[in-house]
Parts: sequence; structure tokens; C-alpha cells
Amino acid sequence: MAVKTVSVLGSTGSVGRQTVSLLAAHPERFRVRVLVGGRNAALLAEQARLLGAEQVVISDPAGLDALAAALEGSGTGIASGAEAVEAAAAVPADWTMAAISGAAGLPATLAAINRGGTIALANKEALVCAGEIMLRAVAAAGARLLPVDSEHNAVFQALADGNRGALEKIVLTASGGPFRTTSLAEMAKVTPEAALKHPIWSMGAKISIDSATLMNKGLELIEAAFLFSLSEQAIGVLVHPQAVVHGLAFYADGSVVAGLASPDMRVPIAHALAWPDRLATSAPRLDLALLARLDFAEPDEQRFPAIGLARAAIRAGGAAPAILSAANETAVDAFLARRIGFLDIVRVAEQVLESMGAPAAPTIESVLALDAEARRHAERFAAMGARTFFGSGLNGVSGEMSRGMAGEIHGETGLC
Repeated sequence: MAVKTVSVLGSTGSVGRQTVSLLAAHPERFRVRVLVGGRNAALLAEQARLLGAEQVVISDPAGLDALAAALEGSGTGIASGAEAVEAAAAVPADWTMAAISGAAGLPATLAAINRGGTIALANKEALVCAGEIMLRAVAAAGARLLPVDSEHNAVFQALADGNRGALEKIVLTASGGPFRTTSLAEMAKVTPEAALKHPIWSMGAKISIDSATLMNKGLELIEAAFLFSLSEQAIGVLVHPQAVVHGLAFYADGSVVAGLASPDMRVPIAHALAWPDRLATSAPRLDLALLARLDFAEPDEQRFPAIGLARAAIRAGGAAPAILSAANETAVDAFLARRIGFLDIVRVAEQVLESMGAPAAPTIESVLALDAEARRHAERFAAMGARTFFGSGLNGVSGEMSRGMAGEIHGETGLC
């Protein structure tokens, strides 16, 4: 079996660390060209020595000296800063893990796509914020995208027979998060500590909050629309608290093909890493007899309106998904800082989307500009105090109040 050259963008994050562990377990199959990390110089240096990486880049220049000291004598190339990250992403490799989170990962992901090869996509913002741009680049470069999100990876496997013409719809599942059965009145009092306690997955703060609001599922719905070239009507969402059925494909003959696995990110990462082969992992094996039951339910969009908001963004088109993603990220930060309430997260995102609309964004530069603008809008709404201005439901803002707030922000930023 030929040795596969590999780059990992975002190696010090959750997905990146699990990717590194899989690479380390199979050194005979992979040669690591590049590792890119954020701020954790010590961990990045440890990974580089473990894998014998040819080059490492730390995005935060403040960590360069510590990284250089930790890798002294190793022979590994070292660099720092945004330009170095983008250049590292363009280094030829057979397979690249794109796991730099948020809109900050867009330039590096696009650089990796432009030089071709296989891109394992863990940064959902690549398609949420710039789906058309990324897919055009994939086609032009002859690259291949493989999904790493457990839901999209399960659907990808369910579609493996290639019979897309007979596909009726796909379904993504959601565990329901920590507030699956919590009332709106109780959710209004939720603290950041409670929202961070996901019942199934161990994740970073931002994605944990997104899972609690179900915004994560809304963003995954947008990603799936681009990834599988489907309308939002052809993508369903089911709440599945056991989190072992990750995605389903429904066919015209009545067949349903489902992707099942223990809730362990090593499974989809390993699938993408070895595709079209398979790679052994130590992930727990699924014991259906022990599990005994699988529960499914439609999401309650009154208590969890994020899914409906994501569908509206898909229908609006243009930069609406990018605006939604940026506004949500800013609102999550405000909630974690205790400046707004839990229910206000989606309300802020809705108001930003309403105020900015769906402008065109044909380039990464225009996407990033609109991302920054959406964050300023969201900060302004959060600073005004969402609980003061928002009603008890998603559409609780009166038309007059909503127009007044949007007008004030538009006047301040110069948008029209």
C-alpha cells in the first residue's frame, strides 16, 4: 500500500488531535507534510515530534519563539502568521484535514482545495459561508471533498452505491442537547455552565452551545445542502437522543440506508482518512442489543427555532448563511460572557439576518467583509440588551421596534 502524504490544518483542536492520534497509530501508512495549529505551541511541537512532520505553522505569531525552542534540532520547518498558514495549506499533499474552525479557516481551506487532492472537511463554515465559492474551486482543481462531521459522513456512506437519481431525501440526526425536554420558561434561565454540559459529545465551548440551541444542526443543514447538492426541503432533521444513527438516506423504492456508529469522532475521521479503504480504530463498537432501543422525534421548532432560521437562510441565498453563522458565533460569545440570555442567542442571529438581508458575496474577501459586518451588527444588538428588546418568542420583536433597531445599526455602519 502506497504511503499517503497528509497535512492537518487545525491539528491542536479537537478534531485535529483525534486525527493526529490516528496518524500516530498507523505510521506505516502516512507521511505528515504540514501541521497547522492555533496558539498551543507546546502541543503543536509535541505533535510534530510524534509524527515527524516536515513543517509546522502556528497561526499566532506570539507562540513562534516557544515553538522554535521546543523543536530545536528536530529539522522541522517553522513559521507563523496568517500568510504562513495559507502557504502551508497550499503545500502539495494527497490528503488534507481542514479543521481550522470558523470563518478564519476559509482562506486556508480554499488554498488546500486549489492545489487539488482530497480535502477532509471538518470546518463546516467552509460550505456554510462560502459554499458556491468552494464548490467552484473543487471543480476547477479536480479536488475531492470528504465530509468529516459525523452526520454528513454517515450520509456520504449511505449514498455509497452512487444511485443519487433514486434519492428522495436525507435526514440528519441531533441528540437534542442538554435541553431536549426543557420548557421555554426554564430555558430562559439557563446558565453557560448548564449549556456546556452536552449529554453525549465532548466538544469545545462554541459547538457545545450550538448543540444546545440546535444551531449546530441548522448550520449542518446548510452544509448538507451544498455538499450533496440538495434543496433544503430534501433535508430532514430528527432528534435522536442515543446519537448512534447519524444520518439516513431515503430512496424511491422505500429503502432507508442509515449510518450507525458509536458517538466517537475517530470513526468519521478514520473513514475520511483511509477512503476508499478502511482504517482500524479503537473506537467503541456499537452493541445494539445492549442499547436495546432507538428513539426519534421531530425537533420542536418553537423551543429550538435555529433550524427554521437556517432553512430561511438557505432560501434567501447569497451571503445569508455566512451572516447567520457570524451573528450566531458573536451571540454565543455574548451568552458565554453573560451579556445575553440563552434564548437571546438565536434572536440576535435572526435580527442580524433580518437587518442585513442576503447580499451577494462572490469572493472570499467579500464573504469575510460581510462576516465582519454581521459580527458588528450582532455586537450592537447584544450590547443593547437582547432581553430588553426581544419578546418571549423568536418573532417577539414588534415590527416597529425591529425596524428601529435595524435602522439605527444601518445608520451607524453605512449599510443600505
